[in-house]
Amino acid sequence: MALTTEQIAKKTEELKAFIEEHKNMPGPLMPIMQYAQESFGYLSLETQLIISDMLGIPVTEVYGVATFYAQFSLQPKGDNIISVCQGTACYVKGGAAVLAEVEKELGITSNQTTQDGKFTIQDTRCLGCCGLAPVMTINEDVYGKLTPSKVKDILAKY
Repeated sequence: MALTTEQIAKKTEELKAFIEEHKNMPGPLMPIMQYAQESFGYLSLETQLIISDMLGIPVTEVYGVATFYAQFSLQPKGDNIISVCQGTACYVKGGAAVLAEVEKELGITSNQTTQDGKFTIQDTRCLGCCGLAPVMTINEDVYGKLTPSKVKDILAKY
């Protein structure tokens, strides 16, 4: 869900207080970025600038960490996170066709979010469910032994 202007202002003040409390501890950048990611759902340029300014480090350093670690996102994510496995077992058993069908149904590609903010497709290499290949997760729900024809009905549940 998108945050209101009031919620953003409140979360920004909470972030600044968190940074102030942690900035003199050893290695504060990662925990601060994780806190910001949890608070806002992603790391906007504005958030990165706040972190940079308050820690006295270049914004390029914050951006470098944000783009290096998969746990961080620079764009808002949808209410439902879809991961379609493209690991070896899933790929061999039709994972690419399942992913193509999800993209077709939602009108977006991997690492994008639908305009209504309902879905984000994430690029995923292995979900650890090789015996169920091909596999897709939506949030914490696991769907295995998929075919493209099953995608529409699964998405309709969300």
